[in-house]
Amino acid sequence: MRKFKPGNLKMIVMLSLSIAIFQSCKHEKVVDVPVGKAVRGTFYLDIYEEGEIEAIRSTNASSPSISWRYGNMKITQIVKDGKEVQAGDTLIVFDPSEVKKGVSEAQSRLQMNEAELVKLQAQQQSDMEELKADYEVTRISQEISKIRFESAGYEANIKKKEIQLNLEKANIALDRAKEQIDNRLKIQNEEVKQKKLSIDQDKARLTEANETLQKLFVISPSSGIAIVNQNWSTGNKFQVGEQCWPGSPLIQLPDLSALKATVKINEVDISKISKGLKVEIKPDAFSGSHFTGVVTAVANLAINKDNKSKVKVFPVEVNINETNEKLLPGLTVSCRIIIGTIKNALYVPLDAVSSEGDVSYVYKKTAKGYEKTIVKTGASNSDFIIITKGIEVNDKVALADPFKKEEKKKTESTKAK
Repeated sequence: MRKFKPGNLKMIVMLSLSIAIFQSCKHEKVVDVPVGKAVRGTFYLDIYEEGEIEAIRSTNASSPSISWRYGNMKITQIVKDGKEVQAGDTLIVFDPSEVKKGVSEAQSRLQMNEAELVKLQAQQQSDMEELKADYEVTRISQEISKIRFESAGYEANIKKKEIQLNLEKANIALDRAKEQIDNRLKIQNEEVKQKKLSIDQDKARLTEANETLQKLFVISPSSGIAIVNQNWSTGNKFQVGEQCWPGSPLIQLPDLSALKATVKINEVDISKISKGLKVEIKPDAFSGSHFTGVVTAVANLAINKDNKSKVKVFPVEVNINETNEKLLPGLTVSCRIIIGTIKNALYVPLDAVSSEGDVSYVYKKTAKGYEKTIVKTGASNSDFIIITKGIEVNDKVALADPFKKEEKKKTESTKAK
C-alpha cells in the first residue's frame, strides 16, 4: 500500500475542497417545478373574450295595449325566470280591478241608455198620437168649412166672404198640423238615432272592457324557456308589484334550436375580427363542455362596455354550431376567436419564457438540473409563444424559475429562525 506524505495529503484535501466549491457555484440547488415541452405544429393566433348566449330567433310576450281609461298596468303574477313553459300556459297576470270597474260602469250605462230609449220611444208614440188626433180634428174642421163654402151659393156676399176666409183658415191649420207631424217625426228619429248611438258606444266600450279583461292574462304562444326581461327603470328583472307601459316586452321565449353568443371586443383588437372566423366556445358554468361557432356580424359602431364605464367596445355576434341542453340564453361563455394560424411552428407554454430587457430566456431541463438558455421568440397567444431559436422539439422547460423558488424557500426558513 502506497503511503502519502503529509504534504501531499494536505494538497489532495485542498484540491477536493476546491472542486466541491466550484461545482457548488456552477450548479445551484433546485426544487421540482411544473415542466412544459417544446412542440412543433400549427400555432393558433387567438383572442379570448367573454360573451353571453342569446337566441337568434325569439318570441316576445309583451304587455297588452289597453286604453288609457284603465290606468297603468300592475303585475300581480309573473312566471319564474328560466321556467320551461308550454303553449297556452299563463305567463303574466295584471291587476284587473280598474278594468272590472270599467266593465261595471259600461254595463250600467248600457242598461240606463236602453231604458231611456224605451221611455223615449213610448213618449214619442204618445206625442205622435196626440199630434195625429189634433191633425184629424183640424182636417174635420177643414172639411166642414169646405162644405159650408160649397153650400154658400145663395148666401149674401159678406157671408160668402166670411165662409171663404174660414175655409182658408182651416186649410192653413190643416197644413200646419201636417207639417208639425212631419217635423216631429224628424226630431223623434234623430232622438232615437242619438240614443241608439249612445247604446252602440256603450256596447263597444263594454266589449272593449271584456276583451281588455282577457288581455290581462298573457298566454304563452309557444313552448320554451321563459326569460324575464329587465325593467329599464329599476335595472332588475320585472317582478310582481311593478307597473309597465302598454306594449312593453316582458318575457322572451327563445328558439333554442338556433343560438348565438354576443362578444364585446375592445378597440385595440376589433381590427383583427372579421366575418367567418372560427370560434371555440366554453360555458363558464360547464367548463368541461366545448362548442364551436363562427363570427357572423361585426358592429361598425362602438358602445360603452356597461352603464358605469366609458370604455368603448364593439359587439360581435358568433353563431353557435351545436345545440345542447346546457346552452341557455343568458349563460356566460368564454369565446376563443381564432384570428390566424402559423404552420410548422415551434412553441412552448407562455409561462416558460421570461425576459430581462430585450433578452428572452427559458430554463431548459438537462440531466443535471436546469440550464438558463437564451431564446428568440415570435408571435404569442393567450397560452403559448413561438420560439425561433434556442431550443429544439421535445426540449423540456420549466414553467417557473426553479432557482428563485429555492431562494424564496431559504429566505422564509431564515425568517422562521
